[in-house]
Amino acid sequence: MNLKKTLGWGTLAALALVLYRRRSPSYSQLHPELRSPLLRLRSPAFTLPLVSLMQRLPTRFSEPTDVAFEARTVPGPAGAPDVPVFLYRPLPGQRSDAAVLYIHGGGFVTGSAGAYHRQCAGFAHELGLTVVNVEYRLAPGTPFPGPLEDCYAVLRWMKEQAASLGIDPARIAVAGDSAGGGLAASLAGLARDRGEVQPAFQLLLYPMLDDRTVLNTDHAGRGEFVWTPASNRLGWTAYLGRRPELETAPPYAAAARLENLAGLAPAWIGVGTLDLFYTEDREYARRLRGAGVPCEFYEVKGGYHASELFTPAASVSRDFLARSMEALRRGLRLA
Repeated sequence: MNLKKTLGWGTLAALALVLYRRRSPSYSQLHPELRSPLLRLRSPAFTLPLVSLMQRLPTRFSEPTDVAFEARTVPGPAGAPDVPVFLYRPLPGQRSDAAVLYIHGGGFVTGSAGAYHRQCAGFAHELGLTVVNVEYRLAPGTPFPGPLEDCYAVLRWMKEQAASLGIDPARIAVAGDSAGGGLAASLAGLARDRGEVQPAFQLLLYPMLDDRTVLNTDHAGRGEFVWTPASNRLGWTAYLGRRPELETAPPYAAAARLENLAGLAPAWIGVGTLDLFYTEDREYARRLRGAGVPCEFYEVKGGYHASELFTPAASVSRDFLARSMEALRRGLRLA
């Protein structure tokens, strides 16, 4: 087919201009193993209509077969619905009394616990522990504090039901990726201050920690892949119920705004250098260490947001996942 005859020079010129403007200046900075023709152009931003469509789409995920798997509901926060959770235990039987509460990513507005069956089953199978994967409510239908309170309700339930679950309430880690990592970090602060249950470790994969990143005008080329500044603005606005403001945010809504980090659980934070969250994650790690909280900060040079999910076969992705797994092993004192 002759595109010049079919579309005409004007249409081709307009298309070329659109593609030129959408080109990704940071493509050359990507780790060589993470490059793909699909990343030549900057990722499109999430919009409310798209988010609404994604939340309504029916989803079915294959249940894991290499672990004992169970779906349950947990009593929700006061006046709120019960919280669905998935449980994963190693076969045959549980080898450790440690546990992980996992919180999925999705910018507070998308994603589901079921999409993380493989990751959660991997933790249970590889480390021999119990994993509880929480299906928290999503914004904008349920803005802050609803999603965080859902996660807290599950964490408290894990402590209250520790004997029946076969876990030690003093050996529960909170973990999550992206928005789930941000919720995990906020949950650690909320749990510390309420004094009912204390997480033993935080595993934070490229966590979404700071709503003030939305207010930055220069991201130094970060955020061109997968999760963009425009998507970040939508996610935080939906979660907060208003646009982010420099001066204030509700307590515990953004972990980076916690003034006192002392006494939080030790943490591991991993993020790519081209991730929009790189700067806020690095700063949070610095503040944790400054408050006397052990924190390992691991960066993937040339890595973009959630790149290990899109290129799992790349050695840099396997290394990232192996390091996070080992961090959880150390954090929970597993053999």
